Amino acid sequence: MRSWICIKSQLHHFQFERMVSSTKGKVCVTGASGFLASWLIKRLLECGYHVIGTVRDPGNRKKVGHLWKLPGANERLQLVRADLLEEGSFDDAVMACEGVFHIASPVLGKSDSNCKEATLGPAINGTLNVLRSCKKSPFLKRVVLTSSSSAVRIRDETQQPELLWDETTWSSVPLCEKLQLWYALAKVFAEKAALDFAKENNIDLVTVLPSFVIGPSLSHELCTTASDILGLLQGDTDRFTSYGRMGYVHIDDVARSHILVYETPEARGRYLCSSVVLDNNELVGLLTKQFPVFPIPRRLSNPYGKQAYQLNTSKLQGLGLKFKGVQEMFNDCVESLKAQGHLLECPL
Repeated sequence: MRSWICIKSQLHHFQFERMVSSTKGKVCVTGASGFLASWLIKRLLECGYHVIGTVRDPGNRKKVGHLWKLPGANERLQLVRADLLEEGSFDDAVMACEGVFHIASPVLGKSDSNCKEATLGPAINGTLNVLRSCKKSPFLKRVVLTSSSSAVRIRDETQQPELLWDETTWSSVPLCEKLQLWYALAKVFAEKAALDFAKENNIDLVTVLPSFVIGPSLSHELCTTASDILGLLQGDTDRFTSYGRMGYVHIDDVARSHILVYETPEARGRYLCSSVVLDNNELVGLLTKQFPVFPIPRRLSNPYGKQAYQLNTSKLQGLGLKFKGVQEMFNDCVESLKAQGHLLECPL
C-alpha cells in the first residue's frame, strides 16, 4: 500500500513538473483589466505563460472578474496593485518577469482629456515609471510597448508626396498642436521618451502601434472605442465624425501581434498594426450593408477634409501575421455587444 502511495506521489510530482516546464515563463501585463490587455492575457494564458497583471484595485470584482473566467487563470494568473503615477509601484510586479507588456494608459476625465498638460504629463511619466521598474529587473529580456497609429497618421498630406505611412513616419507635432489632438501628441511623446530611455539603459524595447481596435469585449464594461462603435450602430453621429479617415484592426490581431514581436528575437523597433484604412463614409457604407437592421448614419462629415493616406503594415506581416477582414472584426464586435445586452437585436 505504501509503495503504491509513493508511486502515485511520484507520478503526481512528474505531472506537476511537466506542467510547469511546459509554460513559457513569466510576463507582466500592465492595465490588465482593459479592453486590449484582457485579450492579450487570454492569448498569453493559452500559450502557456504565467501572467502577472497590474490593476489599480485587484479586489474590484466588477473590473477584474472577467479575467478570472479565462482558461488557465486560476493556475497561471496573478493580479497585483500598481498605479502609473506612483513611482516604483511596478517594481514588485516586473521583478521576476522575463517580459513586460506595457498597455496601461492613465485614466483621465473628459475635461482632462481636452487639456494638453493633463494628457501629456501622465502619459509620459507613466510610461517612464514602468520602464524604470523594468530597468531594475535582472531577468528582463524584452519590453513590448503599446503605442498607437495616432503617433504616425497625423500628417499634412498637402506637403507629402508619398501617402503610404510606415514605421519611419511620426505624426506632426505642430499639426497635432494646431488641431488640439492631445491624445495623438501624448502617444508621440510617450513612445519617443520610451525609445530614448530604452536605448540609454540597454532595454530591449519593441513598440506596437494599433489603429482603431474593433472586436468582442471580454469585460461587460465598454471602453471608449467600443462605446463609440455602439453609438454609431445606434445612430449617433457626433462621436465618430471627429475621427475622419482611420485604420481598423481586430482586437485578436493586436493581441497576437504583441506576442509575435515578443517571441521573435529579430523583432526591432516599431510595428504598425492595422488591417484596413477607411474614410468614415466608407465605413458607414459598409456597416449599413452588413447590419441593415440598425439605424447607422448614412453619411458622416470629415473635419479634416479629403484624406488619402494608407498604413504600410508589411513589417508586421513579414513576421507572419495575417489580418482579419473588416467584416469579421465588426461582426465579432456586434455579436459581443448583443450578447452582453448593450445592443438590441431589433432596435426599431
